[in-house]
Amino acid sequence: MQYIKRVVDLEIERKLEASGAVLIKGPKACGKTATAKQLAKSVLQLDQDPQVPLLMDLDPQKLLEGETPRLVDEWQEHPKIWDYIRHQVDDRQKSGQFILTGSAQPNENAKTHSGAGRFTFVEMRTLSWAELGYSDGTIRLSQLLEGKPVPTITNQKNLAFITEKMAVGGFPNIINRTVEQALDINRAYVELLTEVDMSRVSNIKRDPKKIRALLKSLARNTATLVDLTNLEKDIRYHENTSISRPTVYDYLDALERQMIIENQPAWNTHLRSSHVLRKAPKRHFTDVSLAIAALGIDQNQLSQDLLFTGFLFESLVIHDLRVYAQANDARVYHYLDSSSLEVDAIVQKHNGQWCAFEIKLGTAEIDQAAENLQLMAQKIDTTRCTSPMSLNIITGTGFSYTRKDGVNVISLANLGV
Repeated sequence: MQYIKRVVDLEIERKLEASGAVLIKGPKACGKTATAKQLAKSVLQLDQDPQVPLLMDLDPQKLLEGETPRLVDEWQEHPKIWDYIRHQVDDRQKSGQFILTGSAQPNENAKTHSGAGRFTFVEMRTLSWAELGYSDGTIRLSQLLEGKPVPTITNQKNLAFITEKMAVGGFPNIINRTVEQALDINRAYVELLTEVDMSRVSNIKRDPKKIRALLKSLARNTATLVDLTNLEKDIRYHENTSISRPTVYDYLDALERQMIIENQPAWNTHLRSSHVLRKAPKRHFTDVSLAIAALGIDQNQLSQDLLFTGFLFESLVIHDLRVYAQANDARVYHYLDSSSLEVDAIVQKHNGQWCAFEIKLGTAEIDQAAENLQLMAQKIDTTRCTSPMSLNIITGTGFSYTRKDGVNVISLANLGV
């Protein structure tokens, strides 16, 4: 299969030139190994080579011999390799020696020394719309973070296209599959997670029935501020099973360690009003297709429940914003204050520049979204925080233009890095 260029490619190259080793972290099957192989000169696959366990005991340094950069794939299968790589980086005193990939954090019992000063890290996600070719990338996030104007672009995507692409998802191995085949593969991914991966991640036997119940509850509450109490209630009500709060904590931790779910933290800034900012994160699946797979639904059912599909579309957009933000030295937050004013996404660079986004599947709520953005911007204490570089509404079915009030309306099919 032909390699699809990834947004993180340049970041990996840059960090490989700067440090002795680069760790690429991301969910299983998101394309880490394929990306790493574009740069690696030799490969060690810790989860496939039958000689690895023996050599780990007898001569672990032997495993690290080979042309550099040397790819150490699925390093968390043998976490002790981390320290051996650290020592090799110290001894060689050269950059670009190793690329590590991993789809889970190592067991809590693994004693690994800090890689500070030796390792750099790159987060990798599934394919964004720009990488998949669904977006032409005409409107760049980098330009929005600089306050540059948005052109008018009239090409649009319809609802059927959006629901189909959400159901298929962004895992590289399903790009050329039919929708039905993709649904089967995504459901198998979720089933393997419940039956095998959740127990493997910490060598603790976990109840597949309760894992499925939690995944369904997380899917139903995608892109919302659901707390643990409501997750428990939702599981009892919909799945006819009980789950304790400590179990929910444990399962959520395991899902985060495998990068199946990713929290969207609350934005922390200064307001000139008496309202206070809420701190709870929103939860998203690492790919919106996994939420759809967890519920066992398809693109036709999504078309019949547009309110729920709107939340899934928000999760899709947050995923893509994260991919584009990372390339711009920025992170993605959400805004909610004590007056219940909410803004779906804040993208902020490390230098403090930021822009805000409301996310709407269709165009019916654009006026309200623009009002929310302007009200939020008025609350910001600009003596202690910069003013927003741009206010934006990302839509699914609409086209791109700038409103008379200065708020940008941007089709996801035009958004890029």
